Amino acid sequence: MADVKEILKKYGSKLEKEITSPYVGDVSREYQKFKEELKPEQNLYEKLTKGIGNMIKIGVKEADKQRIAKSLETAHLDVRPEDAAAFSIFSFIGVMIFSILVFVSFFLFGVQLDTLLIFLFLGFLAGIFVFYYTDSLPRRFEQAWRLKASSQMVPAILYTVVYMRHTSNLEMAIRFASEHLQAPLSLDFKKIFWDVETGKFSSIKESLDAYLETWREYSLEFVEAFHLIESSLFEPTEGRRVEILEKALSVILDGVYEKMLRYSHEINAPLTNLYMLGIVLPTLAIAMLPLASTLLGEAFKWWHVAILFDVIVPFIVFYMTSQILIKRPGGYGETELLEANPDYPYYKSRQHYVNAALIAAPLLILGLLPLIFYYTDIPLLFGLQKDYTFGQIGVSFLENVKFFDFKKGGAGPFGLMALLLSLLIPVAVAVFFAISYKAKTKRLLEMRDKTKGLETEFASSLFQLGNRIGDGIPAEMAFGRVSESLKGTPTAEFFRMVNSNIQQLGMSLKEAIFNTQRGAIIYFPSSLVRTSMQILIESAKKGLQVAARALTSISTYVKNINKINERLRDLLAEIVSSMKSNMSFLAPMLAGIVVGLSSMITSILNKLSVMMSAGQVGADTGIGMGFSVGSLTKLFVLEQMVPPYWLQIVVGIYLVEIIYILTITLVTVESGSDKLREKSEIAKNMKSGMIMYLMAALVAIIALTVLAEIAIKSTVGG
Repeated sequence: MADVKEILKKYGSKLEKEITSPYVGDVSREYQKFKEELKPEQNLYEKLTKGIGNMIKIGVKEADKQRIAKSLETAHLDVRPEDAAAFSIFSFIGVMIFSILVFVSFFLFGVQLDTLLIFLFLGFLAGIFVFYYTDSLPRRFEQAWRLKASSQMVPAILYTVVYMRHTSNLEMAIRFASEHLQAPLSLDFKKIFWDVETGKFSSIKESLDAYLETWREYSLEFVEAFHLIESSLFEPTEGRRVEILEKALSVILDGVYEKMLRYSHEINAPLTNLYMLGIVLPTLAIAMLPLASTLLGEAFKWWHVAILFDVIVPFIVFYMTSQILIKRPGGYGETELLEANPDYPYYKSRQHYVNAALIAAPLLILGLLPLIFYYTDIPLLFGLQKDYTFGQIGVSFLENVKFFDFKKGGAGPFGLMALLLSLLIPVAVAVFFAISYKAKTKRLLEMRDKTKGLETEFASSLFQLGNRIGDGIPAEMAFGRVSESLKGTPTAEFFRMVNSNIQQLGMSLKEAIFNTQRGAIIYFPSSLVRTSMQILIESAKKGLQVAARALTSISTYVKNINKINERLRDLLAEIVSSMKSNMSFLAPMLAGIVVGLSSMITSILNKLSVMMSAGQVGADTGIGMGFSVGSLTKLFVLEQMVPPYWLQIVVGIYLVEIIYILTITLVTVESGSDKLREKSEIAKNMKSGMIMYLMAALVAIIALTVLAEIAIKSTVGG
């Protein structure tokens, strides 16, 4: 006995040090692990709100507190409602303080007061927008979470129904679904179990019902489908139970289709308004800017136009698109979890941005050459002049036209070459996005397209496999039989590999498919193939007929969901194609023509001013419609107009922003939350849109400038 006490005493302290405590702070390690799995890391919003919430303590109305808390809980954000409210107020105050500091600083440096008052007013508007945006962030995070989770709803019902057809156990069915679904809905299903394990609810049914209530307003068909699944547990006959389970699957499919049908009709008017207010009207307004700027004189600068069209209008378009997306129903969309793709590190790599920047940088520098020549001495270091004329390079038709043409006081540039070079600035921005996003998504999209092609064919193959198993052929032998009848197809190769592993290596069916080194699934990275085989193995334990029915159900499901997808694409086809054509064709063409008109107007006024100053034409020379050259140049003072160089940059950047925002909107409307497709479509639309804009602008600038020269020479004899 003394020896035992001595041993315990000797090793007791050592064991205590080595034993890890099951608690971290006030919570158990299991809960800590669950939270890490639920949300691996805090996002920037959580970090900022917690930091500001610790500094600023504010009270929130009970109604607002419940509303914000509901959104934060749905989005699985570890943030208190008070912290979220403090963050929005702090953001508003921060923007206002920054605007006031900039106002005072520039005032001390002698900037005109009227200009600073405009900036202060814009700062106040920006503060209001930032407050609104940050205040609505919990709701936006909730919407993003729901969009992503709702794309998993139909597979969730499918997995639950397929499992319960052969095993009438709700707990095991939900566990099976949680293991085969992708995040974030899989994490919600795991939380159903967690709430039971922690004692929040006494049964899986209570926990499930409480979770379903969070979806009642958003996706009623999802709730009804699960209630039908629950009711199947109480049916006395097997036939009736299976019938109700199949009814649950049809309820979710029909519900999704009906909601998307209504949504496709409801968004017609908002998308039309978006196109008119976001593209057509701003483009027409830009067309009047060269003339309108003369009426306001020195009070109207190019950066006023930039703030209006590159900041305020895109914000309005962004707000309008967010309102459209908030109304999008759930239950339909891309179901692939991007983070689960083996090439995800390649997608996340920042090297794509570096490569794109290296290509876009020379274009940007070329676009800035007029400013570099005028404001720096770099050209003199290479023995170059500050400016040239076209006559110096042998273009006699435009011999007196300057390349850059800065006026006294630095007004400009008004030159044709400066305008042409300015086209490279928005092109550089578009090239950056087009190249980087295409490089990021190319490999993953190829894999997705290949996988989808396999899945389309796999549905009919599953039906054949189910029939063979239903005829009494063991699953291990059925793979070989089906592979022979499907020769030359990707699915046949998969079945052949499974059969080869069984026959030649003596593997079990599970090992033949899922072995980490030789399993056939390694060469077919498809969630449908993986899940179908897991269901087959699970249902085969209950008998061949159960396995056959499970495979037939999956095959029927895939065919039905493909039909619904095609119907939904047809419903949205008119809207989506119309917006795409407007975004990548009409808008760039209108913008290019506007830039050409601006070039023509300034070219005419510039030519007349030069001719007057050189004595080539008198101030009283008539030019038609009761105008003389002198009256026209006095009415439209060239130095006070917005230079075409800056106007084109504003228009080009505006076009890039509109393409970016509208592409995200159309992808979300059509496919739900799909980051991979968003970036891929942005790359395509940037390329097509900017090519069309560049061609239209080049043709318009050159053609209208030549016409202006001809018109002036024929009218006043230049």
